[in-house]
Amino acid sequence: MKMMKPLSSSLHQGFFLSFFKILSLKVKPIWIELGYFMILSLLGYLGLSVTKAKTLPSFRPKNLDVFFTSVSAATVSSMSTIEMEVFSDTQLVFMILLMFLGGEAFTSFLGLQLIKSKIVRKESALQNKADSFSIGRDSDLSNSISNNNIHHLDLGNLDSSIKLEPEIKNSIDDSEAIFIKLKCIRLLSYVVLGYILVVLLLGSSLVSIYINFIPSANQILKKKGLNLHIFPLFTTVSTFSNCGFAPTNENMMIFKKNSGLLLILIPQILLGNTLYPPCLRLTIWFLWKITKREEFKHILKDSERLGYSQLFPSCETISLAITVVGFIFVQFIVFCSLEWYSQATSGLSAYEKLLGSLFEVVNTRHAGESVFDLSTLTPAILIMFVFMMQVSITLDFFFAS
Repeated sequence: MKMMKPLSSSLHQGFFLSFFKILSLKVKPIWIELGYFMILSLLGYLGLSVTKAKTLPSFRPKNLDVFFTSVSAATVSSMSTIEMEVFSDTQLVFMILLMFLGGEAFTSFLGLQLIKSKIVRKESALQNKADSFSIGRDSDLSNSISNNNIHHLDLGNLDSSIKLEPEIKNSIDDSEAIFIKLKCIRLLSYVVLGYILVVLLLGSSLVSIYINFIPSANQILKKKGLNLHIFPLFTTVSTFSNCGFAPTNENMMIFKKNSGLLLILIPQILLGNTLYPPCLRLTIWFLWKITKREEFKHILKDSERLGYSQLFPSCETISLAITVVGFIFVQFIVFCSLEWYSQATSGLSAYEKLLGSLFEVVNTRHAGESVFDLSTLTPAILIMFVFMMQVSITLDFFFAS
């Protein structure tokens, strides 16, 4: 009985390793990604369909609308044909899972698992090659000794066996390099997963504390019948994954006077999107300084060789961070200049206007959440938002390539 646990664990590990190995061998990345999101969307649709909506029996969402919402949550598109307050607490939990599993940070973590499986396969191939060279050399030497006495060895066979040694040495060197890379990828996987979980846990905790201690936010949720425990997690996951969903019909507009809540959410928007690579690199650097592990140092120096698209070299990382902050600053100045006394910001204090404006411009290139009615904004601001959204796509393509 004592042997059952290790056997079960090894079987599970072997299954997942074989699964990723099959994917990496026979399926192109684009089809893996497409299949992943299709399966995720279908499972989300089934989950949302079997659970009851909050508005039953007076209103039942159509199957097409439910499927559309599932696809939107899985692909973090934040598009819905149903008002969000229609969904029950159970359905909101399913949407949390969809947004988490479809977020860019988590899908990049899955990409690391595919990279790891390819490295394991390559390491195994090199090991087999080195073993075959060693067996061939030993076989040649044995034949020479068996066919000739000890004083008359077949020098031709002996020379051929000696010529194999550089190839064996090269295979060993390659195997060592791959082994180091494998260790780095494994460590990087733990760091990425830890980064995601820490940000989500910290973010949802801060939102929960704010809601419980600020009466105005608490009353809004109670008035709408929203669960005080589900709302923080839903909002945090949606914001971090840059989906833009909110469990209220008005999105974040109903919280435009809750500047503290907006201040909590602004970093999460950036940590899950354009500032994810700089923050990840900073996290690795910090862990290296604390632990002094060589793997962290290798990850920082040879980030390009690892094949992880979200980890850039130091110069590109700094350029990305400066670009993100620069665009936000420019948008913030323009928005405050044109909308300070507009209809959109009327009734807000100076502090609320500042935080609301910052939250709005940060969301322009990221999550798409809004605290202002976009239809009331001046045409110049809308044009600036259009330009910034186009720039965002261009920059993402530039840094990814």
